[in-house]
Amino acid sequence: MILTETLKKASKLFPEKQAIVCGGRRWTYREFHERVNRFSQCLKAFGVGKDDKVAILHPNCHAFLEVYYGIAQIGAISVPINIRLSPGEIAFILQDSESKVLISDPAFQKQVDPIREKISGIKKILWTGDGITAQEDRDLHYEKVLKQGDPEEPSETPITGEDIAQIYYTSGTTGRPKGVMLSHKNVTTHALGTIAEIHLTDQDVWIHVAPLFHLADAWATWAITWVGGTHVLVREFDAKTVLETIEREKITLTNLIPTMLNLMVNSPDVGKYDYSSLRVLLSGGAPIAPEVVRKIVETFKCDYIQTYGMTETSPYLTLSILKEHLKRLPDKEQLKFKSKTGREFIGVELKVVNDKGEEILKDEKEVGEIIVRGDIVTKGYWKLPDETTKSIRDGWLHTGDMAVMDEEGYVTIVDRKKDMILTGGENVYSTEVENVLYMHPAILECAVVGVPDEKWGEAVKGVVVLKQGHKATVEDIIRFCKEHIAHYKAPKSIDFIEALPRTGSGKIQKKGLRDQYWKGYEKKVH
Repeated sequence: MILTETLKKASKLFPEKQAIVCGGRRWTYREFHERVNRFSQCLKAFGVGKDDKVAILHPNCHAFLEVYYGIAQIGAISVPINIRLSPGEIAFILQDSESKVLISDPAFQKQVDPIREKISGIKKILWTGDGITAQEDRDLHYEKVLKQGDPEEPSETPITGEDIAQIYYTSGTTGRPKGVMLSHKNVTTHALGTIAEIHLTDQDVWIHVAPLFHLADAWATWAITWVGGTHVLVREFDAKTVLETIEREKITLTNLIPTMLNLMVNSPDVGKYDYSSLRVLLSGGAPIAPEVVRKIVETFKCDYIQTYGMTETSPYLTLSILKEHLKRLPDKEQLKFKSKTGREFIGVELKVVNDKGEEILKDEKEVGEIIVRGDIVTKGYWKLPDETTKSIRDGWLHTGDMAVMDEEGYVTIVDRKKDMILTGGENVYSTEVENVLYMHPAILECAVVGVPDEKWGEAVKGVVVLKQGHKATVEDIIRFCKEHIAHYKAPKSIDFIEALPRTGSGKIQKKGLRDQYWKGYEKKVH
């Protein structure tokens, strides 16, 4: 299977059905398919062929969906870029991926202009909006280019499921960014799995809120199209805008980053809108506190599914969908299962193993590393064979995520290996402490990191954002934590800040926080 089959199916079965809603503009599947064809024809006219790379630097927009499909249709490879990266980081990705064309929103001209000399391999830059003054012959206007393209489908390119469809670069928070290669088989297998697991149909209306350059949302490009559903796009996350759009467009489901959901349920506008169209909300991209899950279910009155995955796995590895007999449990018990990381996704085989490679006990106490294999798992990293060999051993991808498992086969991630705090010889999992902090009525957001401590080696520190109009003291919060977890797990210190640092996808960036504390310590030591 290849990705373009999904749009062919939708345009054949649902030609006049609404496909895309973006910024007040609407397109049917027939119109969408025609625009995709025009873009593919233009790429071919630029000399882009099979296995060539086309980069995308863009917020959520109909153009993002068009180029995703247009690139795949001629056997070329998409390279989505995190819009929050610096010019130097963007230049590295464009050079490393050997991209030939860049599709960019005018808002990012300030990132592109400083690196023009470094990206000589980019033959064309297509700007999707107005206000761009062409500085070079390679600067072109996206819509003008599309008008010149042939609306007929381009001649068929020999593409197989093993061909690379996309290269997603990791955020680079642990060093050199790595390009994760995903094949047509990886992505189509995952799309079919989501259709089966979440029961997607042509009645579904999906809102793209999480960024399309990130797989927390990008997978829906293919799955929603395949069933003939409707794509609704918002340019960037704003709680009020999302809440309004759910009511106006009768959204049925979406996948949001936990920080987004937390801000939505705590928004002063949350009670103003009708959410009756929602049938399920999914959360993914980072762990979520059970207290936030409770608020989500209480506020939106729809089903909730916790998801877990990686860029390397297209992305889903687990879903917290309840087994039929678990649905007969009291609501409070059901919520416990919905708040877990989940049971393995239909398209993957998953184990949790100890340091010897043995599967852990299903007692929710023994901790091990999640390892996976299956048709949704990457074959490796672009031009990094050594990194590939480190991560994929004997056919199993080692995720670096530490988890426990229950008797039903549901896993719960307790931490990343790198986020685990070793204090006084005891392991403390930052997510466990964060879950308690989220229960505090004054806390809006939090992150827990290990900081240097002469006595304990590492000490637990909570970094907290308070809700507007709420107050709390360091002593109050530490006391609250000690009432709910073992004293050695409770933060020894609390820092109050106005906003937590985030990655481009909207996740809280713990590494940035941790580095701040350790850099000061390293200077002191040296």
